[in-house]
Amino acid sequence: MASSLSSRKLSSPRFDTVEITSDTLTGRGGLALFSRYLRSIEIFPHVDRLFGSVRKNSKGLAVTPLFHQLMCFFLDGTSRHLVRFDELREDEGYAAAIETRSEAMASSHTIKRFLGAFSWPRIWLFRRLLLQLFLWRLKLGAPQAVLLGIDAMVMDNDEAKVRHGVQPTYKKVKGFAPLQMTWGRFLIDSVFRGGKKHSNSGDTVAHMVRHVVALIRKHYRHDVPIVFRLDSGFFDQKLFHLFEELRVGYVCTGKLYDDIKAYAAGAPASVWSSYHTPEQVWRYFEFGDRRGRWKKGRRALLTRPLAEGGQWLLEFARPDTLLYTNLGMGEHIDVFLQAAGLAHWTRAEHVIGLHHGRGADELVHRALKEFGNEALPFKRFAPNAAFYYTMAVAFFLYECFKEDVTEPVVPITSYATRLRRKVIDFAAKIVRTGGRTILKVTRATWNQLQIPTLWELSRSPPRFAWA
Repeated sequence: MASSLSSRKLSSPRFDTVEITSDTLTGRGGLALFSRYLRSIEIFPHVDRLFGSVRKNSKGLAVTPLFHQLMCFFLDGTSRHLVRFDELREDEGYAAAIETRSEAMASSHTIKRFLGAFSWPRIWLFRRLLLQLFLWRLKLGAPQAVLLGIDAMVMDNDEAKVRHGVQPTYKKVKGFAPLQMTWGRFLIDSVFRGGKKHSNSGDTVAHMVRHVVALIRKHYRHDVPIVFRLDSGFFDQKLFHLFEELRVGYVCTGKLYDDIKAYAAGAPASVWSSYHTPEQVWRYFEFGDRRGRWKKGRRALLTRPLAEGGQWLLEFARPDTLLYTNLGMGEHIDVFLQAAGLAHWTRAEHVIGLHHGRGADELVHRALKEFGNEALPFKRFAPNAAFYYTMAVAFFLYECFKEDVTEPVVPITSYATRLRRKVIDFAAKIVRTGGRTILKVTRATWNQLQIPTLWELSRSPPRFAWA
């Protein structure tokens, strides 16, 4: 047996030496699909219209290829350091994979100068682009109701030295705290801020909400139900009044003041109801509440978990949660929900379900951090903001790419790491012959990733149109 296992016929061939090949090879063959997708949705003419004036010298690279390379850099994810661009500039295979001439590849200094050239008026244009991308996907998805989340995301830059805007955050690290609005898996609007800004700092949230609601009503449907869900950092009568004025719904976590705790402790068992899901069980009761300076009473629900993850909780491990909402209060939002066939959204059980679904909004922040990077590379605030917003746009397009192209092989709920390992990181050979450029992959990759299907999907996605 031993002799048969060691026979020359069964042993693997061993290398005798190593040499350089003149073939054009890449280990990031899947970037060709993303690169083709970016060009096929026709977003770059709009990018050039918004940011083309950043280019000051005709001798340098144009704005469009710089954005193209930055978006591919984010999806690649091999390194988050800008010096990575110097390495990529020497890699002919990488340049060929993203359909870029080697001499048109940007260096790290080019990227630093480019992002450093952004002034605040131009930086705010990123928000316009994000919202237009949101309207594009909103029209494609055509939902009966628009469910939005608002929250602050802490970006840990604790190890950064002398960074403008890196300040102590509520998570006890120093960093930035951008205010972000989400829709499903998408980040649709954001205000980049220093770390000391709390969730509802100033009137930023109010301006953001007014603008987004106006865009949805104007460019999608004037009567579509819009519902916001928020945590206790946004527990503010002024915000509630704004939502009611704009005829939108809200579900917001409240604060458990002593009088409410006493009221809950004395509530008879007859007022409590149960709400079940496959994994969780809650007890709840609803009442009307009017805080000291409020001009009107609002609907409140006090919830108490009895079971979580299929296991019953002991009494001391049942934290109460207080929710405030205008759903089911006979306001305009109820009329919109009724017309859309969503009258059940006003029921107490669904309101609780909406609140507990807020965890999905926070997963968007986690996905953005995994896709990009929390630690920002510049010392000045404006270049870091430009870097952050470029990352946010790239993240939005990455989510679109999953939905439009890679869904046959990777679930759209996958994080960036899984998509990179499955779809992006495969070996390919680029061959130029007869005036054609051909991307060649192994038979195993061809079959496992359904390359013909992905290639056709990347060539014919829905086109991006400015609303």
